[in-house]
Amino acid sequence: MSFLHNKNILLGVTGGIAAYKSVSLVRRLKERGANVQVVMTDAAQEFVTALTFQAVSANPVHTSLLNSAAEAAMGHIELARWADAIIIAPATANSLARLVNGEADDLLTTLCLASKAHLSVAPAMNQAMWSNPATETNIEALRARGVNILGPAAGEQACGDIGEGRMLEAEEIAVALEQLFSNQRLSGLRIMVTAGPTHEAIDPVRYISNHSSGKMGYAIAQAALEAGASVDLVSGPCQLTASDRIKRINVESAEQMLAAVLESIDDIDIFISVAAVADYRPEQAESQKIKKSADVMTLTMVKNPDILATVAARENSPFCVGFAAETQKLEQYARDKLESKQIDMIVANRVDKSDSGFNSDYNSATVIWHEGSQVFEKSTKSSLASDLLELIVRQMKLAGE
Repeated sequence: MSFLHNKNILLGVTGGIAAYKSVSLVRRLKERGANVQVVMTDAAQEFVTALTFQAVSANPVHTSLLNSAAEAAMGHIELARWADAIIIAPATANSLARLVNGEADDLLTTLCLASKAHLSVAPAMNQAMWSNPATETNIEALRARGVNILGPAAGEQACGDIGEGRMLEAEEIAVALEQLFSNQRLSGLRIMVTAGPTHEAIDPVRYISNHSSGKMGYAIAQAALEAGASVDLVSGPCQLTASDRIKRINVESAEQMLAAVLESIDDIDIFISVAAVADYRPEQAESQKIKKSADVMTLTMVKNPDILATVAARENSPFCVGFAAETQKLEQYARDKLESKQIDMIVANRVDKSDSGFNSDYNSATVIWHEGSQVFEKSTKSSLASDLLELIVRQMKLAGE
């Protein structure tokens, strides 16, 4: 499975003859499992039509900043949040200069300013323009800001000149984008993630559960894999797929999840408990389906084991991170759990919002540890997963000093 699998890639196409190569780039990205949205400048549409990009991306193409129909479907701020990475290909000399100056007078430059996603550019221009001191200064300024510069290549150009300035081929750009998501900051660490809900049986056809989709846990497992970790994913019942490089253990109930966790926990460096484990289960699960008879059915419930607290209480326990899904008093309840479970860090998020949390592709969070806290604004769960891992590893290192 590619590191681009299920990643949201925003492709910006500016006005250069190399725009035709970007059609192939969309194909290469989609072959790797990426979700691709295309933004075109006015000049780009003089070289390739928006309809072409719509056909290969299977998504509407975005061309205007002030478009009421587009804003109603996916406004520019939502599009900026949606992206895990932005690639401008081709990036003309003019577009590079406008990025350096922080201009925001069209959709593409506005998205670049509004998004926290990785930004890469694939320059394409005449060799004389590429070697011009002004362009060289702009490239250095972008590099200093952390922008990923891809190319250019050398060779024969559309104008007949020979030299540096050709846009990289689509395959080369796709490979470079994969590498953005395959950093090795977690190399050598073994991470265990629990994800999804648990199903607590009432009888063979009924169970008690919750609305967890598992998306946040799976996003963290994938981000940890991309960062070089060895990943164990203990998953409750959900309809998600995981990389074949992740060791996935499927369970149903809280007791099964605890048993699976304890079986491998001795070798784990970081334990991240994302699963929405049912707090209670029926005292007895009937062996046959309960037939509908009386107007009222009474279930006696017993408390499930606290998986996170059990792991945290172990001698030589791993760095333990919990999740608190709340509908009120977010920070207060999260701090209470941090202290009562004696864990290292807790990620608190509201799950009563329609645009984030359970079943959504977006999330926001307040992360709390004993010495501080940090707020993460709404973003895709895959983007938030990477940010959370960065913070977790930083705090783990500080705790070990």
